[in-house]
Amino acid sequence: MPLSVKSAIASAVLLLAASAAHAELTTYTSQAAYLAAVGTTGVDDYDDLIVDSFETPIVRSAGAISYTASAGPESTLAYGASDDEVDFWFTTNNRRDTITFDQFSRNIAGAGGFFFGSDLFGFSTPADSITITATDSTGASLTYTISNPGLSSFVGFVSSANLTSLSFNVGDQPGVWPTVNDLHLSVAAVPEPETYGMMLGGLGILGFLARRRQRKG
Repeated sequence: MPLSVKSAIASAVLLLAASAAHAELTTYTSQAAYLAAVGTTGVDDYDDLIVDSFETPIVRSAGAISYTASAGPESTLAYGASDDEVDFWFTTNNRRDTITFDQFSRNIAGAGGFFFGSDLFGFSTPADSITITATDSTGASLTYTISNPGLSSFVGFVSSANLTSLSFNVGDQPGVWPTVNDLHLSVAAVPEPETYGMMLGGLGILGFLARRRQRKG
């Protein structure tokens, strides 16, 4: 293959890599807006839990997407919590700990849920804030802090790359434990038609250049 064609291909590869490196992370504070922005979404409602402790990391699933949930660094124990013992949530054993979701079984473009505080007995309780951070496959991260979160406080993140982790905590707020309900995990969206068009167009140009060089050779 002529050197010029090799250079063109290398340039195309670098361009695609540069596009991936500039992936965008977007925050949604409306469940409806988040669902409108993502593809197929699985939800882990945590209703199989009880008000009791369990060891993490633990493998769970949101629809067809499995993931690992862990608590730490002070304690690796987590708890089921609830106001009515019907709708259960996921919370920590140590109120200063962080809950992390990662090791997703599929490439996911979106992750989110309802984030709020619970008390020592597992009941929902007022909190000053809760901080959620998403990280994607390019190493980019985005943090969002909810002020005065409640049971209906939804936060979701969508990345044009693949999300690799979602974590949250309440810092050091006396009497408040970080809690999540209805974790949403959404598969990576199919590339837009114009993206395919640009890729195919670029490959077509490279093929034309290669054939032209061969005829001249």
